[in-house]
Amino acid sequence: MAPLDALALAVDPDTGTGTEAAALNARYGGLDAKSLVALSVNELYPGRIALVSSFGSESAVLLHILSEVDPSVAVIFLDTGRLFAETLQYRTRLTERLGLSDVRSVTPDPQKLAANDPYRALWMSNPDLCCHIRKTEPLRRALEGFDAWFTGRKRFQTNVRADLALFEADGARIKVNPLAAWSAEDIAAYVARHDLPEHPLVAKGYPSIGCVPCTTRVQPGEDARAGRWRGLDKTECGIHGEIDGSGI
Repeated sequence: MAPLDALALAVDPDTGTGTEAAALNARYGGLDAKSLVALSVNELYPGRIALVSSFGSESAVLLHILSEVDPSVAVIFLDTGRLFAETLQYRTRLTERLGLSDVRSVTPDPQKLAANDPYRALWMSNPDLCCHIRKTEPLRRALEGFDAWFTGRKRFQTNVRADLALFEADGARIKVNPLAAWSAEDIAAYVARHDLPEHPLVAKGYPSIGCVPCTTRVQPGEDARAGRWRGLDKTECGIHGEIDGSGI
């Protein structure tokens, strides 16, 4: 394996993180999730990487892996103001159970909420703008000072994510997706093996959990994310395309 300083030489200043991501995938694309997290935290981006977590139905796995590598790494939680009470309770429970010492709850700008969503109904008329104000902008602020961030996205979740790489260019940052190749069965097996607590809404028919107005129960046979933005031509909240203009 080539030394890490060789990677820096491979980064073209004109293409920036695109070249960096390609080099990282070529070199480390075969690593398992825990090794990838450890490499990112300890060697690639020491002190300069955060984990962004929704504390949703599958979040416990990546949070557990991070806690075993370094529980002091920053974990960013987007508290949109429209989350289920069960999600907030689950965040507290997992944080304490895993010993995570730097969980940062980030909220929307109150002035922008007052100007754009005074009646808390923006999700009905302009859900993309609602997500932008409540998720994208707060996350952009929270990621200032970090060069990279972990996501819990997986290829099996949607067609949009089918070709998800372990490392992605995200404007000036790198996104790291340690669980990209994991299946739903892998997730379930890991949760069982480590006796991790389940989000309380999963047992009530919510396999994918976002904000209250835009999340519904999923019926048997439906896709796990069918309950997100049901009836709308929308499958993602937007944070994986807008943080630095690069296109969750």
